[in-house]
Amino acid sequence: MRNRIPGWIVFVLSTLITLAVFVQAYLITAYVTGSGKDALDAHGTVGFITHLVEVVVFLFAIWAWWRAWKWLGFVFLLPLIGTVQLALAPEESGDSTSGWVHGFHGLLALVVLVLAAVIAHRSMRELGLKRGGGGHAGGGTAPPLP
Repeated sequence: MRNRIPGWIVFVLSTLITLAVFVQAYLITAYVTGSGKDALDAHGTVGFITHLVEVVVFLFAIWAWWRAWKWLGFVFLLPLIGTVQLALAPEESGDSTSGWVHGFHGLLALVVLVLAAVIAHRSMRELGLKRGGGGHAGGGTAPPLP
């Protein structure tokens, strides 16, 4: 990691994305089990904000890991898959003819969860926040992917 400031930002935001996926899972389950349209609206709002944060994570990752192209490619998967996931969300009109396709919206949420957790873990490791591992002492290149 070349710069600790964007590393911290990536760590905090990717951790928040990880937590936001759990919040979204709760909200959509609350909606499905009868708590009303407010839960669905909250799910959509949290999802949209989370997607914006995914893009911000990637931008700060560029700053933090410039020239670590393999790792930046991995981080780019976060907003890319987040975009696909968002596109697979069903319309509010209740069109259930594409339910099998819209099911991938929830499945890709799990992929976003894992990607964000891996990014947060690597940021934590490189910032020296993980016990026993310490920070990466290398120069401008990042260690291999986990």
